[in-house]
Amino acid sequence: MARLTPLPPSLPFFHPAALAATWFGAGLIRPAPGTWGTLFAFPVAILVGWAGGSWVLLFCSFAAFTGGVWAAGLFCRAAEKDDAPEVVIDEVAAIFLVLAALPMTIAGWTAGFFLFRFFDILKPWPIRAMERRFKGGFGVMIDDMIAALFAILSFVFLDTIWLILT
Repeated sequence: MARLTPLPPSLPFFHPAALAATWFGAGLIRPAPGTWGTLFAFPVAILVGWAGGSWVLLFCSFAAFTGGVWAAGLFCRAAEKDDAPEVVIDEVAAIFLVLAALPMTIAGWTAGFFLFRFFDILKPWPIRAMERRFKGGFGVMIDDMIAALFAILSFVFLDTIWLILT
């Protein structure tokens, strides 16, 4: 059963940093806030991708990353945690990057979702190293962006193998 995590007392829900960091509350859903944040990014990605294409989605990834550094840093300071699980703007920026790079098809975007979540949860080297190396808002954001790059490269690799075999 899903439940909601309370916000830090010093950061009300309608504060811009709380709204951005939790992606309008998606990060407050338990269990698996990162997965919820990724899923809640899809409606925006679909609209942006349909209306503006991959380049606009790439711009949205950059904007979410830039704003996320600020919002995640402020939220984590208020929560007194290095990487508060409620912060999911990092997943949002990363999935926008993944979806901008992959074919705009149900199969492409479904594969992108699962590949990104796989690498975001598993955190192979150098993802975990980056997570440990950098602190604050940038540290919260950068490991997910590298997981996004792993997802993109894995998709390209698997797609190439598929084309060779079929």
